[in-house]
Amino acid sequence: MTDDIEEIIRKYALRNAVKFEGQASIGPVMGKVMGESDECKEDPTGTKKIVAETVQEINELSLSQQKKELKELMPEFFEEDEEEEEEEALPELEAENVVMRMAPYPSGPLHIGNARMILLNDEYVKKHDGKLILFFDDTIGSEKKKLLPEAYDMIEEGLEWLDVEWHETYYKSDRMETYYEYAEKIIEKGESYICECSAEELRDNREKGLECSHRKKSVEDNLEGWKDMLEGGFEEGEAVLRLKTDMEYPDPAFRDRVLFRISERTHPLVGDRYRVWPLLEFSWAIDDHLLGMTHILRGKDLVIEDRMEEYIWDIFGWDSPEFLHYGMLRLKDVDLSKSEFQRKLAEGDIKSWDDPRTWSLQSLRRRGIRPEALREFILDFGLSGTDIEVPASKLYANNREIIDQEANRYFFVPDPVKIELVGEIDIEKAKISRHPSQKERGYRELRTGNNVFIPRKEWDDHQGEEIRLKNFCNIELEGKKGEITSFENKDILKIQWLCEGFDVEVERPDATKEKGMGEKNLKDTEKGDMIQFERYGFVKVERKEPFYAVYGHR
Repeated sequence: MTDDIEEIIRKYALRNAVKFEGQASIGPVMGKVMGESDECKEDPTGTKKIVAETVQEINELSLSQQKKELKELMPEFFEEDEEEEEEEALPELEAENVVMRMAPYPSGPLHIGNARMILLNDEYVKKHDGKLILFFDDTIGSEKKKLLPEAYDMIEEGLEWLDVEWHETYYKSDRMETYYEYAEKIIEKGESYICECSAEELRDNREKGLECSHRKKSVEDNLEGWKDMLEGGFEEGEAVLRLKTDMEYPDPAFRDRVLFRISERTHPLVGDRYRVWPLLEFSWAIDDHLLGMTHILRGKDLVIEDRMEEYIWDIFGWDSPEFLHYGMLRLKDVDLSKSEFQRKLAEGDIKSWDDPRTWSLQSLRRRGIRPEALREFILDFGLSGTDIEVPASKLYANNREIIDQEANRYFFVPDPVKIELVGEIDIEKAKISRHPSQKERGYRELRTGNNVFIPRKEWDDHQGEEIRLKNFCNIELEGKKGEITSFENKDILKIQWLCEGFDVEVERPDATKEKGMGEKNLKDTEKGDMIQFERYGFVKVERKEPFYAVYGHR
């Protein structure tokens, strides 16, 4: 094939690799090449061979190397990318003194799903040299989604890890008397009433647009009823304070919404001091005004809260801050339900919140995800209102860019199988670089010999094939013997191997444990080091004796 054709193949392989976080696939590249070249159409078999070889070669490059080469071959790819980034950039805020708030609910630590709200607020405030308030949204919650005493500290720990700077901290549970004061004022204005309908009646009337009989009570009766709610005259579920809105409003959910309800649950900070608790819209309407919010950032699925806040501000004659909305960001095949993880913790299925299955910030840190990688991952989507579902590999690609240059390489043989090498070995030790692109880090040595341990998967999958023991020799695998065929570095499958080592255990993202053999040079590592097990993935050293690591990603 001509040099021009090889350049076309390389160009499309690089484009595919950069588009998919460093890993190109043969099929899409073949489709592009065959559509552009008649010469390739005439020789599909030969084309596929060259495409496969090129894809393999490019996938061994780092993402930064791929981008650099693609920029030379196809600069227009990055021009398109820049246009998309401009569209997704954070729009400017119109305010001299920006004040924003982040409002985590302390039912557990922050997880990757909360990071968008946190980092967008932080980025805006830093950009405008404004003020960011941490507001623990700790109204009483529910039986299913309980407040956890330990969550307060875990949330602050997560914010510090993310390098989020906040200037003031508030707790809704500390502001109950303020909410009571404004509840009384809204009753006095004739804009709310004590409703004694059952939950079923309330829901049915709301659907039909019917006013209940309690709506016509006098201000005096409602103030007396409010006092009864506070002092125990009603049991939980017997009365609520409702806002008077239009019962013919098109959205039934907006009709006479509840502002306060009774709950007898014990609060982790204030105990049993309060039994009447505000719902979100009321508490936010009061706090966003009193604390001078200029901009309120929330998911687009919560626009009803915007309407409720505006309705209450209109009653009091208060000016409205500006609302900003973003779409839902989901990771494919990732469950982020804190209530579900609360249940699993209670039942012992999960031992702690840094279990990798929780996707909490603590678990990401434990796996070696860097906060700057998570920040880049989140901010790449800007303030887009589109619901987005992305693979975790996109986050991993950002993280790989950061850790690849620092992670020394080692061999780890999962589920090892012992085989005997047949043939003469003329080297006593294999010399392998600690890092393939940083020769100044030096080399590590592995003892060679006729008894070699290789991963069971490769032993199962490659019987009768010639494979290469990386940096050592080529063998043809037959049963538990490997006949040495040569020592030259052939373009064949390369696998890790060890003649000696010690026990290593790796905790996988699904919390399963994988046991194997690690090379003796692992004793040079330190707790907390991010390293790469070749052909296996990046792991974080958690314990040295016995050696235990947590898997990050490939």
